[in-house]
Amino acid sequence: MANLNLSEKVSVNVNTSVLSQIDLLVDHGYFSNRSDFINHALRVSLEQQSTTIERLIAQNEKKEGADSGWFVGVSGLTAKDVEELYAEGASENWKGYGVFVIDSNVDEQKLFQVVKSIKVKGKVICSKTVKQHYGL
Repeated sequence: MANLNLSEKVSVNVNTSVLSQIDLLVDHGYFSNRSDFINHALRVSLEQQSTTIERLIAQNEKKEGADSGWFVGVSGLTAKDVEELYAEGASENWKGYGVFVIDSNVDEQKLFQVVKSIKVKGKVICSKTVKQHYGL
C-alpha cells in the first residue's frame, strides 16, 4: 500500500473576497500555494471536530458488530487476511470512509466466500472481477 496515491482532487467554489485573502497570505509566504492553505484549513477544522469524529467512529464500530469490518482512513485485505478468514469460516461485511485496498494476489473465490459486502464512501482499489462481484 506504500505506493498508492491517496489524494483526491476536489473542486470548490470560493467567494472572491475569501480567495483574495488566501492569495495575500500565499504572496507573503505564509503558505506555498492555495492548495497548501486549503489543506491546512481542512486539517485545523478536522482537529476542532476530533471529539465528534471519535464519537461517530465509536458509534459505528459498535453498531456494525463483530461480523463486520468498519474503518475510517485506509484499510484493506491481504491474501493472508483472506486465508485466515477462510480457515476460520468467518463471514464479514466491510463498510467505511476512505480507501479500501484488496491485494491483487487474493484468491477471489475465497474472498467472495468470506466477504459478503463492501460499501465504501471513497475509493476501492481491487481487480475488475472483485469490483463487478460487489457492484463497486
